[in-house]
Amino acid sequence: MEVIKQLRQREIRDLLAQRPIRTQQELAAALRDRGFRATQATISRDVAELGLIKSSLDGVQSYTVPARVTEAESTGEERLRALLRDLPVSVREAGLMLVIRTLPGSAHAIAAALDRTRWSEVVGSIAGDDTVFVAFADRAALQRVRGRLASLGH
Repeated sequence: MEVIKQLRQREIRDLLAQRPIRTQQELAAALRDRGFRATQATISRDVAELGLIKSSLDGVQSYTVPARVTEAESTGEERLRALLRDLPVSVREAGLMLVIRTLPGSAHAIAAALDRTRWSEVVGSIAGDDTVFVAFADRAALQRVRGRLASLGH
């Protein structure tokens, strides 16, 4: 199964290099045209794992593979740093959560990178299309991570 996943993700990168793809449904259809069948959940995981973001080209928001800090980013923190530098992001507190807002289609990449950091302060995270909710056990943990996020974004 891992080989099929690698082939599918390579095909996704090739598709994005060839033409703009605006939605996960459009991506699934393009993959079907090339012989790959994938559920919406699989496409969503691929988008997160590949770190795809939405960017505007000629006024059209479409998926792109973000520029890498290095060809093989080795840590979640490096990936998170690259995303926070490349994307417009706002961070607000809500109780014992941080609410991270970004461009539509980019929240999964941020949440996946945050999960890869394995910061002990983070209880868990959940991502929508343009928003990530990050939960903490206490305010001190929240403040430490907020400070880290701020320093990574500069």
